[in-house]
Amino acid sequence: MANQITIVSPIPGVFYNKPAPDQPEFVNIGQEVKANDVIGLIEVMKNFYEIKAEQDGVVERIVVDNEDIVDAGQEIAVLTVK
Repeated sequence: MANQITIVSPIPGVFYNKPAPDQPEFVNIGQEVKANDVIGLIEVMKNFYEIKAEQDGVVERIVVDNEDIVDAGQEIAVLTVK
């Protein structure tokens, strides 16, 4: 049976779903990810922190948009895990 887990931001900042404006997104809905795959970045005062999947799974949904301001503990994405 599949379960869903939520990936949350550990810190407040600006969420980025790609490594650079001219590059593709880290992950897309329906994509399989492995534990420790980067799913986005949080930028705080010009420092970038990687947000990583904690388990293997499939990206069910991405809750925030590129360049959204997020709070610590805010939901970023949902994974379906087996």
